Amino acid sequence: MSEQTNLTAEDWLQKIGEARRGRGRLKIYIGMSAGVGKTYRMLQEAHQLMRDGVAVRIGYIETHDRAETAALAEGLPLIQRREVFYKGKRLEELDVPAILLVHPQVVLIDELAHSNIPGSKNEKRWQDVIEVLEAGIDVISAVNIQHMESIHEDVKHITGVDVKERVPDKMLQIADEVVNIDLPADELIRRLREGKIYDHSKVQQALSNFFQPEKILQLRELALKEVAGQVERKVDYSITARTHAFRHERIMACISSNPEIAQRIIRKTARLASYYNSQWYVLYVQTPREATDKISLAAQRHLINNFKNALELGGEVIQVKATHVARAIIETIEARQITTVCLGKPHLKLWQIILKTSVFNQLLTTLSKNDVDLVILS
Repeated sequence: MSEQTNLTAEDWLQKIGEARRGRGRLKIYIGMSAGVGKTYRMLQEAHQLMRDGVAVRIGYIETHDRAETAALAEGLPLIQRREVFYKGKRLEELDVPAILLVHPQVVLIDELAHSNIPGSKNEKRWQDVIEVLEAGIDVISAVNIQHMESIHEDVKHITGVDVKERVPDKMLQIADEVVNIDLPADELIRRLREGKIYDHSKVQQALSNFFQPEKILQLRELALKEVAGQVERKVDYSITARTHAFRHERIMACISSNPEIAQRIIRKTARLASYYNSQWYVLYVQTPREATDKISLAAQRHLINNFKNALELGGEVIQVKATHVARAIIETIEARQITTVCLGKPHLKLWQIILKTSVFNQLLTTLSKNDVDLVILS
């Protein structure tokens, strides 16, 4: 078993940046759900690459016991998986050192959102992919839309499922190509009923839960919008990046130690920054009542996780100790030349806060003078 990694979230962001600057090329197939045909398309492309004389290997493919997919994997050279034992069970993981040793031109790595077993060098498979890209190897991968970090709340609202395995949106942004594998809802349900997605014993349960037409349609819309947005940003980036690393916008999210509200603010701000191809920041003002000796260990742990989440989504975390939150926000706005401030929806009505809090009124005055937009996030 490989040694535990010491890399921080900042280190991984740097690696993501290095991959984007021209190591291996990354292609991602994305879909609205399991069973739309992402892995099948990956294997079809691999066969075409082989016919064209490209050295392609299977690094990790998950067929989910689907006969058509398994048949298509036949004839493609593969790199043996790494065998590990965890809690008395024999498991198989992607063998990154073996891939680097063989060094094919292209490697297929499925299940981008997969979490590696505890004790692995990398915690997540997307980190494995970055390592492979750094070595100059092209990667073809796949992921479902519900695993993208910044739309976690949307997916939870649609499906009622709290998806645990998630991928930072930066992976789509560094990809050289993102391909949406689309399928009408009725076609997907037909494939499910025919046993082409799950075993027949699981079909009825799937139909009663995830595979409902209205849920599939909403997830399909998310996938289509995400890929369309990526294409738009790619065009914009290819033009603006010649003169500027980022657009002029600088967006800042203001969070507290409240874990759920902070997560929503971070994710929504990340998507806003991604849309505008902008630098963005997360500001946490630690007041005396939120000193480390006064808040619970659970709250501290959630706060650290939120910082890590923000970093993986491409933000920069700013921590400030201050008695007056609004004043700290004002100082940070001026120091960082912030153009947009994102706040969570206050418990009181906004006009009540303005009337009762002179410092907040001062904040609004500062925003107006500096042409800074204020976004109140639900």
